[in-house]
Amino acid sequence: MPSKNRRFEGDLLRFPVTTWMVITLTSLISLFAFTWPLYLPESLLGLSLTKEHYWLFFLFIPVALFVLALEINRGAIDIKAIALLSVLAALAASLRQIGAGAVGIEPMWFLIILAARVFGPAFGFALGTIAMSLSAILTGGIGPWLPFQIMAASWIGLVAGSFARALRGRGEIIWLMLLSLISGLTFGFLMDLQLWPWIVGGDTALSFQQGEAISENLARFLKFHFLTAMAWDIPRSILTALLVWITGRPVINALRRTQRKTVILNELEKERTVA
Repeated sequence: MPSKNRRFEGDLLRFPVTTWMVITLTSLISLFAFTWPLYLPESLLGLSLTKEHYWLFFLFIPVALFVLALEINRGAIDIKAIALLSVLAALAASLRQIGAGAVGIEPMWFLIILAARVFGPAFGFALGTIAMSLSAILTGGIGPWLPFQIMAASWIGLVAGSFARALRGRGEIIWLMLLSLISGLTFGFLMDLQLWPWIVGGDTALSFQQGEAISENLARFLKFHFLTAMAWDIPRSILTALLVWITGRPVINALRRTQRKTVILNELEKERTVA
C-alpha cells in the first residue's frame, strides 16, 4: 500500500490491557480444557476423570467466555466497529452454511483471516467468536463441542491478525495462503483433541487410556488424528487457501477502503466535537 495511506491503517477494534489479560486467562483455561487428557493423573482432587465426569471440562470454556464477554462489554467500543464486526460475522456464519454436511467444506475461514489481516488481532478474535456462535445458532449445532469451536475460531482470528499485519508486497497473498493452510489444519487438530477421549472406544489402539504416560496417549491421539485428517482437515485447508488466492486481493482492498472511510469519519467526528 502506498505510504500516503499508511495513516489510515491500524487496529479497528482496540481492547484495553485488562481485556487482553482476560483473553490470556481465557485462552489458558481453554488450552487446559483441550489438552487435559494428555497429562492429568487418573484422579484429581479425589475425582475420577472418567466419561461420567467429562462434562466438567465442558464448563471451563463457557464460563471463561462469559467472563470475557462481560469484560469486552464493559469497555468503550466504537459503534462503527461494532456494525462492521456484526456484518462480517453474519457473512462468515452464512458462508459456513454453504458447506453444511459436506466433508471439510467451510468457506468461512478465509473471510476471518482476511478481515483479521486488515483490522487487527482484537477484531479477528472477536470476529471468530461471534461468527462461530452465530453459525451454531443458524444450524442448530449447539452442543458441548460449541465452546471448543468458538475458542479455536477466536484463536485463528487472533493469530491471523497478529502475524499477518507484517505482510506486505507481492508475497502477501502467498503468506496468507500458507496461514490459511495452517489454520485449517490447526482447527481440525484442536477439534479432534477435544473429541478424541469420548468418541473412540476403550479397546482399540487409538483409544484414550486413562493414567497412561503422556507419550503413550499422544501417540494414540496422533494416530487417530491423522486417520481423520485426510477426510476433513485437508479439504478445509485447501479450500481456504484457494479462496484466499482467488478473492484475497479484492477482498483486502475492499476492507481497506472501509477502514479508511471509518478512520476519516472518526476524525471528522473528533473535529466536530472539538469545534
